[in-house]
Amino acid sequence: MNQEDQKISVQIYGELYVIRGNGSEDYINSLAKDVDKRMRTIALKFPRLAVHQVATLVSLNLADELAKLKEEEKTVMDMLGEKEGV
Repeated sequence: MNQEDQKISVQIYGELYVIRGNGSEDYINSLAKDVDKRMRTIALKFPRLAVHQVATLVSLNLADELAKLKEEEKTVMDMLGEKEGV
């Protein structure tokens, strides 16, 4: 069975999810733990939010981090004289 065919059970914010995809079990578990930690942190700061609102805020935070990393990558590539997509 290759890694794409693996099914990995993880718990995120008290819910069980079965994940199938590329990556080792350790990698998938570390992603799930990160999301779980982020959800718990936001839920502690804003205890009246519903679960879907907590998940939405975590998603927005992750999207913000990704956008900033992409911008940093573009800046570094521009500094190196590389073209985007090469």
